[in-house]
Amino acid sequence: MRSISMEEALSIILETFKEAHRQQAHGLGAIVLDAGGHVKAFLRQDGASIMRFEISRGKAWAALAMNRSSRMVLQKAKDKPLFMDTLRDLAPGPIFLEAGAQLIRDDAGEIIACIGVTGDVNEVDDICALAGIRAAGFKTDEDFSPEDVRRLNIKVGPPIVDPRKPV
Repeated sequence: MRSISMEEALSIILETFKEAHRQQAHGLGAIVLDAGGHVKAFLRQDGASIMRFEISRGKAWAALAMNRSSRMVLQKAKDKPLFMDTLRDLAPGPIFLEAGAQLIRDDAGEIIACIGVTGDVNEVDDICALAGIRAAGFKTDEDFSPEDVRRLNIKVGPPIVDPRKPV
């Protein structure tokens, strides 16, 4: 299993913040957890509110626990609330049920880490996370062919739409 380096984790966060600037997002907090759920890096932009560490960690931990983006974890919670209640009782880490965390994959599709982003609306958090992962040279769940999605058991949700922009 490949491990993400501190430099790679910081690069993903900094690229995420560059996208946040382009998106004119509110101040964000972003965390990268390695595949085992351990903190590799965390940064908070100027103006980000308190508890961004706890929220971003809970989003990322939930995504790693379920091998899917936190957006898809939230959907699972809506579809199977009793399952998620039990999972939260059993989990040794925080599970925060909100979108904004994306799995970080290598070229082969192996999960090497996860980024959790918080501070703006969920969709903007996700848009920034996805851009940061890609700009740093890694892949997201959305970057694989339908065949690879099946082979890797990736749970891909509907496209993310920025609610601030007219459709």
